[in-house]
Amino acid sequence: MDLLLLLKAAIMGIVEGITEFLPISSTGHLILASELMNFWTKEKSDVFVIAIQMGAIAAVIYEYWGRLWGAATGMVTGEEKGRRLGFGLILASIPIVLIGLTFGQTVKELLFNNIAIAMGLIIGGLIIIWIEKNPPQVRAKEVEDLTIKDAIWIGLIQVLSLIPGTSRSGATIIGAMFLGVSRKAATEFSFFLGIPVIVGAGLLDLYQSYDVFQGTQDWTVIAVGLIVSFVSALILIRALVAYVAKRDFMIFAWYRIVSGLLILLFAFTGWKLW
Repeated sequence: MDLLLLLKAAIMGIVEGITEFLPISSTGHLILASELMNFWTKEKSDVFVIAIQMGAIAAVIYEYWGRLWGAATGMVTGEEKGRRLGFGLILASIPIVLIGLTFGQTVKELLFNNIAIAMGLIIGGLIIIWIEKNPPQVRAKEVEDLTIKDAIWIGLIQVLSLIPGTSRSGATIIGAMFLGVSRKAATEFSFFLGIPVIVGAGLLDLYQSYDVFQGTQDWTVIAVGLIVSFVSALILIRALVAYVAKRDFMIFAWYRIVSGLLILLFAFTGWKLW
């Protein structure tokens, strides 16, 4: 068993768990971390990056099981808030599933590179600054207050996250805030919306690339990444909800812009940090 490879998988799991729900692009950070550590072969690494996101989503299910169960049962019992949240999550997931299945592989081949990541980070950062300086009036304080129309619009905005560097969390959170959803509710809806999208993408990628992985060691590496991403994501979720209750997203906007500029600098100059 290659212990160094397992250590790298654990580090990738930490990166995933920390960045998945922050508006800073988890995929972008995972791609850069993979290149920095020379993690696995590119073919295996690309699938690993998608697969370990399911560990972070498992943390959401664990943390919010009661409310998610209420949404699921509400669609059957007719309980208003649960029903609205349940159907809202389903409808919001449809656009990215359709677009992802149709163009996902093309996007991966064309835009999984440092330049695309950098531009996505910078543009997203500027949008966050604009929305924080021009905040709409809040009309939906809790996730259950979102209307079906809100959910559909957020689902359409989520399609932008197919572009590396854009950030699924960033697109959905800022998109929801633009519609008048509170930071806390926007953040939690983003958590929930990731469940069908990320689990579906992860399982599909593993199924399509099953023959890429061979032997116990390869699957052990994936298992380590999943477990570590679950634990680190659980810690991050609790910290982020407490953070957004009192603070804005400006720090993440500037982080995105600085990171994007640094990536462009190294890409165009050929300089290396390693």
